[in-house]
Amino acid sequence: MKTGLKSLILLLAATVVLLTNGCVHADQNTIIDQNTVISDQNWAYVNKIKASFKIDDASASYNLYLNLRITPDYKYSNIFVLVHQTGPNNKTQTTRFEFKLANPDGEWLGEGSGNLYSYQSPFRLNYKFPAKGNYQIELEQNMRDNPLHSVSDVGLRVEKAE
Repeated sequence: MKTGLKSLILLLAATVVLLTNGCVHADQNTIIDQNTVISDQNWAYVNKIKASFKIDDASASYNLYLNLRITPDYKYSNIFVLVHQTGPNNKTQTTRFEFKLANPDGEWLGEGSGNLYSYQSPFRLNYKFPAKGNYQIELEQNMRDNPLHSVSDVGLRVEKAE
C-alpha cells in the first residue's frame, strides 16, 4: 500500500474512534430520551405521555426537556403543558409550562424536517431530584383545544447536567 493511502486509512480510523467515544460519553449522561407517537396527531387531555426512570444520584444536577414534533398545520405559536412528577415518596407535583414554538411573524423555531418541526425545549435546568429512586413524569397538554390537532409526537429527555 502507498504511504498516502495508509495515512488516510489511519486518519479515518482515528476519526471513527474519536466520534464513537464522543457519542458514548454523551449517551452516558442520558437517563431517558423517549418519545410517544400521538394517534392521528390529535393530543387529547386524557392522553398523558408517561415516562419512568431511575435517579441513582440525588446530589447530581439534571436537565429535563420536552421533546415535541408538530406539523406546519399547528395553529398556535406556543403550547402549554402540565408536567406531573411523581417520586419515590409517591407524592405528585404538578407544574404548568409554556413553550414558545414560533416567532410573532409565524416563523417556526423548531428544526424542520420534511413536514414536521422538532423541538427539544428545556423546562428544568440544573434540577436536583429530591431523592434517589424511581420517578414517573406525565406530560399533559393544557391548551383550550381538546384534542389538540397537528401534534405528531411528544416525549421526555432527562440527562445529567455537565
